[in-house]
Amino acid sequence: MKHLAAYLLLGLGGNTSPSAADVKKVLDSVGIEADDERLEKLISELEGKDINELIAEGSSKLASVPSGGAGGGAAAGGAAAGGAAAAEEKAEEKEEEKEESDDDMGFGLFD
Repeated sequence: MKHLAAYLLLGLGGNTSPSAADVKKVLDSVGIEADDERLEKLISELEGKDINELIAEGSSKLASVPSGGAGGGAAAGGAAAGGAAAAEEKAEEKEEEKEESDDDMGFGLFD
């Protein structure tokens, strides 16, 4: 992903055909070491292709993928009645633990 992100950044910057050296330069500028094998594969896969067309094609493919939670909604409704009291108890316990942890250090975050 880091190689692709650098490639896309170069494309946004006006470089319509970034080379491996261009991508390495971007990654080096932020302290990331490029993987030569993956970078060469990326460059060879994208060579001669328009990034905007590839993104549009990928978006249309993703639009056809079903997403969302078809199941599980009914279980959440039943658990909500008993879960509210448990959630309040957990919140109170967390407050107590937070106060105790401040005492251990001898000072609080905002003291």
